[in-house]
Amino acid sequence: MKEKYLKEKARYAFIRERTKQLKERPWHTFDVPGHFAAQELEQEEESSAADQVQSVAAYAAHSTLLYAKRQHRRNTFHRETYFEDMHPAKEPLRQETVNEYKKKAGSKAEKPTLERSSRREIRSLQVRSQAHEQKALSVKEQGRRLAQRKTVRQSASGTQIRASVAARFQSLLSRSAKKTGSAALLTGGGIVAVILPLIIILAFAALLYSGGGAKTPVSEEVNAYTPLIQLYAKQHGIPQYVELIKAVMMQESGGRGSDPMQASECSFNTRYPNTPGGITDPEYSVNVGIQNLAASLAQAGVESPIDIERISLALQGYNYGNGYIRWAQENYGGYSAQNAAEFSDMMAARLGWSSYGDRQYVSHVLRYYPISGAFMGGGQAMVEVALTQVGNVGGQPYWTWYGYNYRVEWCAIFVSWCAEQCGYINAGLIPRFEGVRPGAEWFKERGQWQGRDYAPRPGDIIFFDWEKDGLADHVGIVKSCENGIVLTIEGNSGDTCRENSYPVGSTVIYGYGLPLY
Repeated sequence: MKEKYLKEKARYAFIRERTKQLKERPWHTFDVPGHFAAQELEQEEESSAADQVQSVAAYAAHSTLLYAKRQHRRNTFHRETYFEDMHPAKEPLRQETVNEYKKKAGSKAEKPTLERSSRREIRSLQVRSQAHEQKALSVKEQGRRLAQRKTVRQSASGTQIRASVAARFQSLLSRSAKKTGSAALLTGGGIVAVILPLIIILAFAALLYSGGGAKTPVSEEVNAYTPLIQLYAKQHGIPQYVELIKAVMMQESGGRGSDPMQASECSFNTRYPNTPGGITDPEYSVNVGIQNLAASLAQAGVESPIDIERISLALQGYNYGNGYIRWAQENYGGYSAQNAAEFSDMMAARLGWSSYGDRQYVSHVLRYYPISGAFMGGGQAMVEVALTQVGNVGGQPYWTWYGYNYRVEWCAIFVSWCAEQCGYINAGLIPRFEGVRPGAEWFKERGQWQGRDYAPRPGDIIFFDWEKDGLADHVGIVKSCENGIVLTIEGNSGDTCRENSYPVGSTVIYGYGLPLY
């Protein structure tokens, strides 16, 4: 087809060139009828020479025009035989014209072909590059997930080891206290034989905890009070509780202001007014606050810096007043998040106040106490905070804390609020989320995820699939898992914060997020 097309193009060009030559060529050089007519006319003697020339010229011009027209029609309607019928002398011109058109057509056709070839090659390289890049990202993601799973296993193993060591330390400490008299420890009797082992235990516990979940550090302002805290802690018989005192100060004021221990209202303040902000001497505040905390520890029966159960009772008494300690011991045998909330409601009603004290004071302080992580699972702090909210209706203050000024679905916001109270959002252990599905994806992306058949631990985040369509639509906090039953605390369960239970592997359970406490 291409050869035929070039041949046709060459034929048209030759016709145009030949027609031009014919028009410019003198009439007498053509072998046409006009030539022979001229010869005949010259023989006519009766005509004058001028008439002969004029007549011959006119006839020859007319004949030449007719010949050119006939040639054009023949070449137009009989193209297939045009070149074959040509005189051999014209072949060089024909071949030259054909070659010229071949060259021009070839140069025009070659460029698009090269461009198309280049574009195909570029696209092919791009596809291969994208495939390699996707494969590299996939390998990188697999490596990251494997590393996270290893971290989860190591964290679980470390938790078991710390729990075992803690039990042995507690047993050792109890035997030591029986021999030397535990009362002397709390009343400042100065029994060095007990204090020294406790200091060693405290240091070792902090070492153990350093490999576990993160705790929120105290501020530089609080650390600046360390020499003064050590001085008055020793004076009031609790030198081994320096870290606990710093945690209390961090929660009360962050080490700022003239009353860093917020001790103005306690009974040991005899120098300044017993009103909020009454103390204006920071050193006196530290002295009175430590004296008050020492009395709370003694009344709660705390045996050591790792006796978290009784320390919790003493801390809540520091906030509510020592009357809570006596009330909790008589009615419940000790501290619990539920009875702390109950006491707050009771006192608020009695005094006609809208609220009384800080219901989550224990978890608020323990998030700064480095020893608690070694002997009390980080998940338990989440549970303690959540338990203080059981009975809440409507989701206030959770969605207000999140930034809304109107009610929204608040199950995920409730989990985030509890995590914030424990310092776990700032530590990066739990995300701040209001949507259930983004919360589930956060744990999945980090390899911190288990299916419905998993036996969860306290503080794990449980996700539900009520519609059974493979999408999470509700979330809560695991309280415990006992005898194949998962006990939970859920916000927005019928617009209420309540405790629920489900069998392990229930079809309504979507899965579990596992914070690295």
